[in-house]
Amino acid sequence: MRDNQLSDALLEWYDRHARVMPWRVAPLARAAGVRPDPYRIWLSEVMLQQTTVAAVKAYFERFIARWPTVADLAAAKDADVMAEWAGLGYYARARNLLKCARAVVDLHGDIFPRDRAGLLSLPGIGPYTAAAVAAIAYDEPATVVDGNVERVMARLYDVHIPLPTAKPELTALAELLTPEARAGDYAQAVMDLGATICTPRNPACGLCPWRTPCKARAEGTAADLPRKLPKQRKPVRHGIVYIARRVDGAYLLETRPDSGLLGGMLGWPGTEWGDDPPPNPPIRGEWKDCGVEVRHTFTHFHLRLRVMTAHVPMDRKPATGTFIEAAEFSPAALPTVMRKAFNAAAGDK
Repeated sequence: MRDNQLSDALLEWYDRHARVMPWRVAPLARAAGVRPDPYRIWLSEVMLQQTTVAAVKAYFERFIARWPTVADLAAAKDADVMAEWAGLGYYARARNLLKCARAVVDLHGDIFPRDRAGLLSLPGIGPYTAAAVAAIAYDEPATVVDGNVERVMARLYDVHIPLPTAKPELTALAELLTPEARAGDYAQAVMDLGATICTPRNPACGLCPWRTPCKARAEGTAADLPRKLPKQRKPVRHGIVYIARRVDGAYLLETRPDSGLLGGMLGWPGTEWGDDPPPNPPIRGEWKDCGVEVRHTFTHFHLRLRVMTAHVPMDRKPATGTFIEAAEFSPAALPTVMRKAFNAAAGDK
C-alpha cells in the first residue's frame, strides 16, 4: 500500500470502531461539521499523560463540570484545582495546567493557538501535547506520537531498534503516514488501533486494518515489538509522616512547596525522603508508630514511609503546618501516598 492508502484504510476502520470518549467528537459528528473544543482536547491530553483512559474519565468529567471553559479554570483557586487533581498523580501537570490556562486567557483572549509553534509557547505544553491539540482540535497535519503509536509503527515497519533509541525513527515513519485531510481523526485512529487491536500483549492481528502491509506480522515478530532497553532498578527511599489530631478532631496538615514531588499539594508533615532520615515531628506529642509501612512508587524511586500518630491538646502550637477543622478535611483531597498514610493511621485505631 502507498502511504495515503494506509491512512485511508485506517480512517475507514476508525469510522466504524472509534472509541467513545467524553472529550472526543465522533467521526460522524465531525463529518457533519461539529468541531472539537480545544480546551477539552488539551485538558484530556494533559490528564492522559502517564495515566490510563479508564483512570482519567471521571477526573475529566468533574473538571469540566466545575470549570467548563478555559477562562473558568484560569480563575480557579490553586488549592481547589490541586484538590480535584488528587489521586491522578504527576502533580506538576496540575500546576502547569493552571499556568497554561492563565496564559491562554491573558495572552490569547481565551483561545488556544491553532498551530504547534503557538501551542509550544504556552507553559507546560511540550511537543506531544502541542501536536495532539493542533491535530485533534484544529485538523492541522501534526504527527502525534505516544506509546500506542510507537508500538504500531514498530510493528508495521518491523523496527527492532529498542526504545527509547528508536523514537526518532518511529516518529519519522509516523510522519510519512499523517494525512493532510482528517488529521485529527487520523491521530485518534492510530491511538485507538494501538489501544484496542495492536495491544502490547496478544495483538489481534486478524482484526487489524493494516494486517496485510504489517511487516512484523509477516515476519512473525509482532509480539516481540517494540523492543525496549532494560529498565534500571529503582532505588528505595525512606521517610516518616506525622499525623497529628487535635482533641477537637482537627488534623495538622501542610501545603508542600510548589517545586518537587507533590508540589503544591496538601499533605502530612514529615521528614525528607532518603536513606535514613532522622525524626522530625512537627509538634510536641506522644507519638506512636502505627506499625504499618506505607509503600508507594514514583517514576524514579520506591518510597517506604513510617506513619506516626499523636493526639494533641488545643493549645499546643505546631512548628510547621496548620490545623484543619474536621468538617473541612477530606482524605479525597490528599495525593495518593498521603491518603495511604491516612488509611494506615485509621486502621490503627
